[in-house]
Amino acid sequence: MFVSRVFIPFALGYFISQLFRAVNAVVSTDLVQELSLDAWTVGFLTSAYFLAFAAAQLPVGIALDRFGPRRTECALLLFAGAGAAIFSVAETANGLALGRALIGFGVSACLMASFHAFVLWAPSERLQFLNGAVMAVGAAGALTATVPVEWAVASIGWRSLFMGLALVALVISAFLFAAVSEKPQARKTQRLVDVTRGLRYVFRHKAFWSIAPFSVAHQGAYLSIQSLWAGPWLRDVAGLERGAVANQLLTLALAMGIGFLGLGSLAQHLGRRGVPSLVVWVASATLFQGAQLGLVLQWTEYTRLLWGGFGLFGAAGMLSYVILTRRYPMEMAGRVNTGLNVFVFAGAFAFQAGVGATIEYFSVPGAPFSPEGYRVGFAAVLALQVLAVAWLAITSSWRAEPPSDTLRTDS
Repeated sequence: MFVSRVFIPFALGYFISQLFRAVNAVVSTDLVQELSLDAWTVGFLTSAYFLAFAAAQLPVGIALDRFGPRRTECALLLFAGAGAAIFSVAETANGLALGRALIGFGVSACLMASFHAFVLWAPSERLQFLNGAVMAVGAAGALTATVPVEWAVASIGWRSLFMGLALVALVISAFLFAAVSEKPQARKTQRLVDVTRGLRYVFRHKAFWSIAPFSVAHQGAYLSIQSLWAGPWLRDVAGLERGAVANQLLTLALAMGIGFLGLGSLAQHLGRRGVPSLVVWVASATLFQGAQLGLVLQWTEYTRLLWGGFGLFGAAGMLSYVILTRRYPMEMAGRVNTGLNVFVFAGAFAFQAGVGATIEYFSVPGAPFSPEGYRVGFAAVLALQVLAVAWLAITSSWRAEPPSDTLRTDS
């Protein structure tokens, strides 16, 4: 019953959110050609998704804790459908940015609602596996945004594709509302002011500020590059044609799915033997940064290996949510996850737009985007991750156990 009445409905929501997030990596070429967009504009309008997503996170956290994941996600998916419809008919960069922002706002609860539902319905020892499993379904959405999207664009065009995605978002919203029943703990009787005050509690703990910069740098890089700049890099640096780019993005998406599912299972397995999830995360992040170094150095002969490693080990960033939520009371899970997400997606917005601005700075108008721009932009993103690891190493608050009367024990 849990699979059919909880996991599948929420997983479908996350599937469509990841498809929306990654689809511009394929259609960016069409946007550039049809609307004569430069690198900065492509980066900004695509990252409008992340900006709206980040702005929605604190209200979403409050809504999840007050109204429950079912009602919150169903309502927001309606905005995603409207945004996709606007994107499909837009004739200007501003119109595309508006549609993209509405999509980001509309899917802003999909992952956190899934995590919150699992906290409510599943035993705590299963959370890391379930979180990894739903993110593996999300990776299938990102996978769909590769070769299948390329086929769809070639057959019906990118505008018809987005109109179709709008309808899919509405169908998933209706299915989730009908399939998922209310959990008594999902709706709180707390006053809104009390729920809001809990956000201060989330941000007051030193462990949050020790771990959050690492999560922001890691996931910001992962989200911003995978959802847009991976495709143009393969085109402009590796020199691949559209079909080959889509195939390489397929490898990246498959590696993401393996990473989400495999690293979640690994963390759960090692946790039973006393190995903290943070160890798995840091080890994976080191390999993730190694793959990025190869991209910075533009080792194009190892393109598939580098992007596979990027997808596989970048997936470890999802462990940060479990690490943090286990240090807070269950009823605050929504605010903990979305509190972290504010910074993660604000970072993704800054990284994606910043890389676009860097590429534009090094590019010549009317010519393909500059490989040197990719090198400098990716190097800056990598440097921020190294600094975040250093911050984690020199801070000690994440090592200490939080007060037992307020927080749960981490494994």
